[in-house]
This record gives sequence, structure tokens and C-alpha cells, in this order.
Amino acid sequence: MTALLTIIIVIFVAVAIWQMVKIFDLAQVGTTNTQVADDQDNKINGYLMMGFLVFIYVITILCFWYIGDLPLMSNAASEHGSEVDNLMIISMVVIFVVQTITQFLLHYFAFKYKGEKGKKAFFYADNNTLEFIWTIIPVIVLAGLIIYGLFTWNDIMNIDEDEDPMVIELYAQQFSWKARYSGGDNVLGKANVRLIDIDRANVLGVDEEDPNAQDDVIVSELHLPVGQQVVFKMRSQDVLHSAYMPHFRAQMNCVPGMVTQFAFTPTVTTADMRQNPDIVEKVKNINDLRKERKAEIEESGQELLYEFDYLLLCNKICGKSHYNMQMKIIVETQEEFDAWMKEQTTFPNSLN
Repeated sequence: MTALLTIIIVIFVAVAIWQMVKIFDLAQVGTTNTQVADDQDNKINGYLMMGFLVFIYVITILCFWYIGDLPLMSNAASEHGSEVDNLMIISMVVIFVVQTITQFLLHYFAFKYKGEKGKKAFFYADNNTLEFIWTIIPVIVLAGLIIYGLFTWNDIMNIDEDEDPMVIELYAQQFSWKARYSGGDNVLGKANVRLIDIDRANVLGVDEEDPNAQDDVIVSELHLPVGQQVVFKMRSQDVLHSAYMPHFRAQMNCVPGMVTQFAFTPTVTTADMRQNPDIVEKVKNINDLRKERKAEIEESGQELLYEFDYLLLCNKICGKSHYNMQMKIIVETQEEFDAWMKEQTTFPNSLN
């Protein structure tokens, strides 16, 4: 209802402005109305350009000050997260500097070289020096960013097998996630969508005859031990999904018919992240908003107060319930993880 009222108000304002413009045009009947700009018109446009430049800078500063999340990226919870954040910060700083300089030159030149009676424009055919400068500078900057990005990507994607990383499968389907742990042997059993048997609760199509599948564990809530490198093997049952774990700076497409992978090492437990001042403030703001809708939330059967959790999200629009395709991730100590794992049912015992 609020959105509808907003649209109606915007339409009414637009109609009012249109009517005012028509009245203004009628009021100009009989006056000189030439399409050729004179010195006064050019002077006004020149000052308006400088005024708009000031407006751009003021809006930019206010956005950073009031709604900017400085230092742009924060609360990374994986070993490689700081590298991704640094790359993003460097890119944003370069973009900000370039935007500041180019916008100033654009508006200043429009003001400085505004049209004046008797002033003839100077035709400047070319200047090899200037063209070299404004070509080589972007080439050097972009090459630096690309090379730095490639090195960062290689560091992230390089899996050190000597660390004996834990292997977990993430299985995507419209519109839910399943996680399959590789068990004590740290080897996932073979799986194929053709082996899916709903009647036997074999929802991932795991090969029941594969010895490596006998200690696999299938869950709908992902638990990770802090400080342990994890390799995720990703599959999709139906359409293209994307496994996105924002706080771990991790994202990889889940493609039907193939296995993709991504690895990272979680560095902050869920309990510790909940004590982070930024997270505490965000949770408080969310709960203040939820309290205003207390009756509506309780009537829907939801918990009134929100509590922070890491989440695995789908970052590809995969269908009508895409927005709700998520799974909770709990990062905990090795002891807590081991205790949780002992409570889980192995794959053979989960079948009907």
C-alpha cells in the first residue's frame, strides 16, 4: 500500500510540474524567444555547471559520511578475506580519485570555455603527447589492478594439500541446500543425479555401493571448525545456482552436470562474530525495526528477535523462491564441531 501511494504521489507531482511548464510557456507568448543562446544564457549555464559540480561533491561526501560503511569492507571471517577487501578498497580509491579529477575537469572546462560573443572556438586537431598521457595512465593503472587481482585469485584458489583440508559437498536444488561431509576417510562417495531415490531418502543421488560413501554425513545446517581449511565440492541438481558466503568472501557457481570447488579457512567463530561491535549495532538496528512490527511477526510464527548467523546464500536468480534459498553456517571450535559430528547420522543409516 505504501509503495502504491508513493507511485501515485510521484505521478501527481509530475503532472503538476508538466502543467506549470505549460503555463510558463503560455506566459512567454509575445516575448522574444530565440533558440540561439546569448552571452547571458552561456554565463548561466557555465555557473550551473560549477554549481552541479559542487552538488556532486557534497552528495558524495554526505553519502560516505552518513551511509558509507568505512573502511568500505569489514568483518571478513576467512583467511583470504582481507586480501579480497584490500583489492576492493584499492579499486574504490582509484575510482574515487579518477571520478573526482575527471568530473572537475569536465565541469570546469564547460565553465571556462563557455560561449561569448566574438569569441571563436579554437580547432585543436590532435596532440600526440596528450593522447599518450591519457592512454598510458589508464593502461598502467588497469594492468596493475588486473595483475594484483590475478595474484590474489591464484592465492585464494591454490589449495595446500599438506594442510589436509576437510572436504564437504554443497548440493544445490530449487530452493534449498544440503551439505555432505566426507566422514573419517575425508573422501566423498560417488554421486549422480540418476541415483536419486526419493523413496529411500537418497536425495543427493549418492552411490550406496561406494565404500567411501559409508561414512558420509548429509545435513541441512553447515558446521565448520575454526582454523580448519575446507574444500567445498559443489553440485546442482537442476539450474545454475551460486554458493555465496559473504562473510567468508566466497562465491562459486554450482553448475548442473559438473563439479566446481572453492576453499577457504574460517577464522572467526559465530560466537565471536556476534560480539563484534559492528554486528552488535546492526543486530540492534534490525531488532528495533522488528519490534515495531511485533504483532505481525508473532502472528506469522517467527521469532521476534533476530540473532546473527553466517549464511550460505544463492546468488543467482534461480526461480520464484530464490530469495529464500539459504542455509545457516555455524563456525565453532574443533571440540564443539567434533561433538556435533558425533551426533549426526551416517549416510547408510539415513536411508529408508
